[in-house]
Amino acid sequence: MINARNITKSVTTAEGSLTILDGINLSVGNGESLAIVGASGSGKSTLLGILAGLDVPTSGYMALAGKELTEMDEEGRAAVRAASVGFVFQSFQLLPGLNALENVMLPLELHGIANAEQKANEYLERVGLSHRLQHYPKQLSGGEQQRVAVARAFASEPDVLFADEPTGNLDSTTGAHIIELIFDLNSAQGTTLVLVTHEARLAQRCARQITLEAGKQIENVDLGSQTVESDTSNASSTNNTKAEA
Repeated sequence: MINARNITKSVTTAEGSLTILDGINLSVGNGESLAIVGASGSGKSTLLGILAGLDVPTSGYMALAGKELTEMDEEGRAAVRAASVGFVFQSFQLLPGLNALENVMLPLELHGIANAEQKANEYLERVGLSHRLQHYPKQLSGGEQQRVAVARAFASEPDVLFADEPTGNLDSTTGAHIIELIFDLNSAQGTTLVLVTHEARLAQRCARQITLEAGKQIENVDLGSQTVESDTSNASSTNNTKAEA
């Protein structure tokens, strides 16, 4: 489903070239779950953006859903995202002028799904918001807004779901509920899941975990077998210049 080889991302600043990602290699199969962890500035969100086709690497090979993204322009990448990808963001990304039902319906309608309203109703019920269909984002709590975002992401039945700090703006109790929703829906639909998180409890729910440090991949853990692969050369050669993920 996801295949990244020797991914590097650099940008030019007033001080010179800044390396955000350096030689990242990973693959994620159909239905697998992967957590990307690391300190702020380690490159986590930049890597997620490249894996999802929202950004392009400076060098390296990146394929998603059998399509090589590194050979595509933005229009081509957008087509792959529309066909295969769902997103859950820390900041919810709901449209303030649409109610909960309409926020879930909109991407379904854009994809030409005939029963968009019925499907949106179904997924909002699955996340426990059947009584809040007509409420606008400003009328919903943070946890309710994130539940709308989760319903929207899964309603399109994506092949892969990318989640960037999905519990980052929530209290611990609400965050725990969102975690359960994501993994319950993920299990039910067999979706490939890739998430960025600071939360150990969330990362540990995934089958695999990679750790980034200053843009380098320093550890790859199979949480099912607790097999750990460490890149000691990357771990010891830390960049002095870091960029925010």
